Amino acid sequence: MRDLFLLDPDVVFLNHGSFGACPRPVFERYQAWQLELEREPVDFILNRLHGLLAEARAALAAYMGAAPDDLTFVQNATTGVNMAARSLDLQPGDEVLATGLEYGACDLAWEAICARAGARYVRAEMSLPVEDVVEQLFARQTDRTRVVFASHITSETGVLLPIEEIVRRARGAGLVTIVDGAHAPGHVPLDLEALGADFYSGNCHKWLSAPKGAGFLHVRPEHQERVEGPIVSWGHANASTFISRTEEQGTRDAAAYLTVPAAIAFQQEHMSEEVRARCVEACREARRDLCTLLGSEPIAPEEMVLHMASVRLPDGAGETLGRTLFEEHGIEIPVMRPQKDLLRISIALYTTRDDVDRLLDALPRALATVASVRA
Repeated sequence: MRDLFLLDPDVVFLNHGSFGACPRPVFERYQAWQLELEREPVDFILNRLHGLLAEARAALAAYMGAAPDDLTFVQNATTGVNMAARSLDLQPGDEVLATGLEYGACDLAWEAICARAGARYVRAEMSLPVEDVVEQLFARQTDRTRVVFASHITSETGVLLPIEEIVRRARGAGLVTIVDGAHAPGHVPLDLEALGADFYSGNCHKWLSAPKGAGFLHVRPEHQERVEGPIVSWGHANASTFISRTEEQGTRDAAAYLTVPAAIAFQQEHMSEEVRARCVEACREARRDLCTLLGSEPIAPEEMVLHMASVRLPDGAGETLGRTLFEEHGIEIPVMRPQKDLLRISIALYTTRDDVDRLLDALPRALATVASVRA
């Protein structure tokens, strides 16, 4: 499988979770769309693009259990979260409730949007190991809570949250639900209509392995009238719709969006349930081995770990550990912020046990190097 990807063969790539990795046939389709655009840009953008995007949206919607017109392409999941948040009519004193495990860029977005509205962004801190997420989250609910925001799979800790239960409980209380699904497409099966979240934003360029800059926002029909695109452009003219406002965003290269069906086809061809189960077990095994090596306890139950796992590092070990592993050992793996105390491993379609063993062999030496520099 490694030969089907464009990754540097001299690097052990254990960081698929950050930006994904595009397979060769998918990337070739991406370049073909770009070439087609440049051959006749006017005809492509003015006459063909709307229909082509509709076809790509339909393929993505079918893959994720959604109606095509309830879904729009965005550059990334953070863009979608921003669009959802800005569509809300937050009032002074309102509260947006989130887990304490959210992606930092989305935390910043919520803090800014709440500050402008005079609202409050409430982060329910989660104890480690991660457990009782639902109870810890809703323990912070008050009569001022209007919105619940949570990740499907968290970025820093790499754990699968009980998102179905979170959405069900929030909607039962009459609260708006916004889900950051950045890591979900291609990572877990999705049925967005069955999930029922008011807003669900995700990436196609991570685990679905589409080109960079391909994400989506799914919005339930009752909220679509208030959703705007990142900019005001021609899609706002006359009888504007959710799709026109969010799709017609000025001149841009839509090749990444148009390539999403090719990424889905690649996923369906190569990521069978057997292969998926093998990747999950390999990730859980790697986590066990890393915890043993580091003498640390798991930060979440095993059933919350799928293709991505984080493990605790020794105190003060993480500040330069990622660069040391890359520069001295050829291993690409992230040390997660904000405390720089978690090492996150991704097990993708192309990851082998040899890759994990190289990390296990290099990690003690890299930690020793970091400690000596710090001393």
